[in-house]
Amino acid sequence: MNAVLEALRRGEPYDNWLLVFDNADSPETVRPYFPLGGRGNVLVTSRNPQWASVAKPLEVNVFRREESVELLRRRGPDITDDEADRLATALGDLPLAIEQAAAWRAETGMPADEYLRLLDEKQVDLLGLAAPLDYQLPVIAAWNVSLDQLETKNPAAMQLLQLCAFCAPESISRNLFSGRPGAPITPELDRVLRDPIRLGQAIREIGRYSLARFDFRANSLQMHRLVQTAMVARMTDSERRRMRDGVHLLLAANDPNDPHNANHWPRYGELYAHLIVSEAVGSTDPYVRTLIINEVLYLLRWGNFDAALHLARSAYESWRQDGGEDDAKTLEVSKWKGAVLLSMGRYAEAAAVNDRVLAAYRRTVGEDHEDTLDALGNVAVSQRVKGDFAAALELSESVHERYLRLLGEEDPETLRAAHNLGVSLRLAGHFARARELDARTWHSKQQLYGQDHILSLVTWLSVILDNRELGDYHKALTHQRELTERCARLLGQVNPFTLSNVRHLAVALRKSGLHAEARETAARAREELVGRYGENNPGSMASTLELSIDLRHAGELTTARDLGARIHAQYTQTYGRAHPHTLAAEVDLAVTQRHLGDPEAAHAMDERALEDLHRVLGERHPSSLVCATNLASDRYALGRYAAARELDERTLALSSEVLGEEHPSTLACAANLPLDLRALGDREEAERLHSATAERLNRALGADHPAVRQAVDWEHRADCDIDPLPL
Repeated sequence: MNAVLEALRRGEPYDNWLLVFDNADSPETVRPYFPLGGRGNVLVTSRNPQWASVAKPLEVNVFRREESVELLRRRGPDITDDEADRLATALGDLPLAIEQAAAWRAETGMPADEYLRLLDEKQVDLLGLAAPLDYQLPVIAAWNVSLDQLETKNPAAMQLLQLCAFCAPESISRNLFSGRPGAPITPELDRVLRDPIRLGQAIREIGRYSLARFDFRANSLQMHRLVQTAMVARMTDSERRRMRDGVHLLLAANDPNDPHNANHWPRYGELYAHLIVSEAVGSTDPYVRTLIINEVLYLLRWGNFDAALHLARSAYESWRQDGGEDDAKTLEVSKWKGAVLLSMGRYAEAAAVNDRVLAAYRRTVGEDHEDTLDALGNVAVSQRVKGDFAAALELSESVHERYLRLLGEEDPETLRAAHNLGVSLRLAGHFARARELDARTWHSKQQLYGQDHILSLVTWLSVILDNRELGDYHKALTHQRELTERCARLLGQVNPFTLSNVRHLAVALRKSGLHAEARETAARAREELVGRYGENNPGSMASTLELSIDLRHAGELTTARDLGARIHAQYTQTYGRAHPHTLAAEVDLAVTQRHLGDPEAAHAMDERALEDLHRVLGERHPSSLVCATNLASDRYALGRYAAARELDERTLALSSEVLGEEHPSTLACAANLPLDLRALGDREEAERLHSATAERLNRALGADHPAVRQAVDWEHRADCDIDPLPL
């Protein structure tokens, strides 16, 4: 050996040599065989990261996808690019696994789809087949050698790796091991999890055998899915149960327990993948089940409704079989399943869930328990969806009053009930009462949660909507811009609550007379909502209706009519013909029909809508007053000036009483009445009212508002739109 090293040093007979040490584990063992000089090169291949302190490392990762496809196609030309891509995906682009699959297919002629099926059904058996040429061991056996060595040298590191085998592959945050599980897992593993130094040593040992790689930038372990397969295959049934349960306990220990807080969403996102892969819904641990419910809430707030519903349903089915329909956690996850269904617009399913949960709570904990009150609040939402705003208001008031007596004004549950009462008040047309309650609730939520918490932001939106419906358009617009920008910054541009605010911003812009910006904003909101949730989502539908109104204001009447007719049909199918939201879409469409020169059709639509609005909401509801104002304009367009005057006078008196004399809707009606009078020959009175109303409109909206300019010219009647409020 010494003679060889000396010859290499001297470069005799060759001075340009390459000395390769393949799979060299320990630098201490191999370094004595390094030449002490010479012009040649030494190449070491090893899984041990300690070599980085001896030589310049070059990390060899898995294949790039194009490399995997190239190898598979070179060894089996019959395979298509799509088949090769799917096979590479299944094998995680691991070079040895790709080579083994390519060799097996070449030797057996097995079609790619059959290999993929076997890989799904019998992965361990397939990967344990004979190694390809130039390789000493097949895939599974190669890892088993390393696993045997790790288990002998550091049992705790081996058990840590066993935990990782039940996590989602490839990225496991080190933070996952920082939480203290609520129960012991194994004595060796418990010591490692309690001690950061021991944990670091265990991770280092795992990396030494290349069974996982630690990514310092992401502070995470990267474990290949096939290594996980090999790990699980060599474990006993009892080890699998223990380690799977251990992962569940660690996940629960990492629960921030505040899924409504956007600051915690990244952590919930990290936990979610591991929760799914480890089948945590099967756990009976109460803290694990709480985590699952919190994950449902996170997914709901984050806007992944499909994932939220799937997780809620999976948990419900598992827990119902384990503890029965009346189990506390089963009922809790059922309650949130109903909330997800509501957000998706699947109202009949949501109502059935809410009714079932309410009946169960009444049966198990009694009428005055807070769980029962919470379930009653959800039933109130179902009443709003049905269009019975009066019944919903009565129920919301009852729930809020009982929460006040039970928990006090500042309790989080009372504040939630107060927010829901504000929604019911606003839908019932009691805007002043809603604003008073919402402002008080918003202040309390900011004190409790902070101003940037989503629960605070949701109620801030309520205050803005109250101001808008009360006619304070400029204030509503200022605050709506601020809230929309804050939501985009805190929650993300495509978060459903952010997109909801973009839609409301479009309404506020239109109300303030900024029609071009309103149209652009409405189009953006609709594109994002429809793209993410489809045409039939409640937010998508509302944004479509808003865009149809903005198109009308832009003079694109045919497009506005077609879009308005389509969304009216969608509202009819979703809510029913006489639901207030459906009637709002009909009233808005009627205005477009009149502008297109078809006052007969507009009159028929408005007359039918007004009759239904009087029946379901009453003649004093703001939506009824808006519809009546538009119906008078239909009569005017038909030359029925006396009928228009009679309706305008009656509507103006009611609107002044309900909304106030300076409300824009009241002023719109007041601006139309002089046109009726002039058409009937009462020019003096018409001039007097026209001048007085134009001055009041100027004060209320500003001289540059399009409605003010139109009110001055004697040529245009003021139209009113109904913007459906959130249910």
